[in-house]
Amino acid sequence: MSLLSRKTYRPAVSAAEVRAALVRVEDPELHLGLDHAGMLDEVVIDRSGRVRVTVRLTTPSCPLKESLTADVTAAAEAVAGVTGVDVVFTAMSESERRWLAALLRDARPPDTHPFGPGSATRVYAVASGKGGVGKSTLTANLAVALTEQGKRVGILDADVWGYSIPHLFGVRRAPVALHGTMLPVEAFGVALMSVGFFVREDEPVVWRGPMLHKAIEQFLRDVHWGELDVLLVDLPPGTGDVALSLLELVPDAALLAVTTPQPAARTVAERMGRMARDLRMPVAGVVENMSSLVCSSCQTSTPLFGAGGGEHLARAIGAPLLGQVPLDLDLRTAGDSGVPAVVAAPHARSVSQIRQIAAALPAPRRSLVGRPLPLSVP
Repeated sequence: MSLLSRKTYRPAVSAAEVRAALVRVEDPELHLGLDHAGMLDEVVIDRSGRVRVTVRLTTPSCPLKESLTADVTAAAEAVAGVTGVDVVFTAMSESERRWLAALLRDARPPDTHPFGPGSATRVYAVASGKGGVGKSTLTANLAVALTEQGKRVGILDADVWGYSIPHLFGVRRAPVALHGTMLPVEAFGVALMSVGFFVREDEPVVWRGPMLHKAIEQFLRDVHWGELDVLLVDLPPGTGDVALSLLELVPDAALLAVTTPQPAARTVAERMGRMARDLRMPVAGVVENMSSLVCSSCQTSTPLFGAGGGEHLARAIGAPLLGQVPLDLDLRTAGDSGVPAVVAAPHARSVSQIRQIAAALPAPRRSLVGRPLPLSVP
């Protein structure tokens, strides 16, 4: 065969075309493009058009490999000429992890967090006067309902002593740490951070005020939350150190007060509302939880804990009553199973109310009284 008759092998698709398609793929934890985050390694295409993509992970034990594999495969297969995709994972070197941590930190000034004045993120402090009113369950399901609206949502579990967000979302893995920067744990589309990710489930957390303040500060500052639309902070019951620390660290947070119809729950919740008013913290609204007990057989509602607590609290603190969530079997079993009821029982009556609350949640508007205002010189 002469040299002129020989054909130079050229694949039907180029690596550059595939790379261009993969630029749109985001890491589900970082919410950065794989190429931007330094995670996209070599792209090799064989003679038949089959593509092998190598992805560098922040940690070899990354729990989201399946999600990454699906996203990378879908993006590469969309390129004309690709006949198949193989995704191969390797781990970043220490120098690469250090570079990535610096990239994440450089997105804002040092020793600051992304929820300060001027932030586009709406921050809600979900609070109650006493425990046992379903505040954490409401937080978890409200977060998932907000993601259904297309919002990027995070939960900071500030209930340090009684943390329950890891259980409600069915996750116990430790967050990935990158040289002083932590990545929130993702579950059901929500970014989560809790002290429960760092201790055994049966291990008590015995911290005093200064340690609590430091923990909340670190969870705000040292976690790469990404571009969140909404951050829900699950506060411990009452008006203690954690609530005061949050007000100091995130002065634009708004209170979302949770109560049951019972006078005992409503009365102590009023104290939380008064504290918010005294500290000029906006109150987004009131949610009455366990407003009635729904029979799983006949669907009859029974006011097991009385009636009117939510309306009374809303009037007392001058805030709207955003909704009344009934207690049904679906809500209880979902919490026990580690799958939020919004996902596990989307047609439950409790879930319908939670979705309405998510849709009605007003944007925080903090009073300007006592705050320094910028001056402009003509």
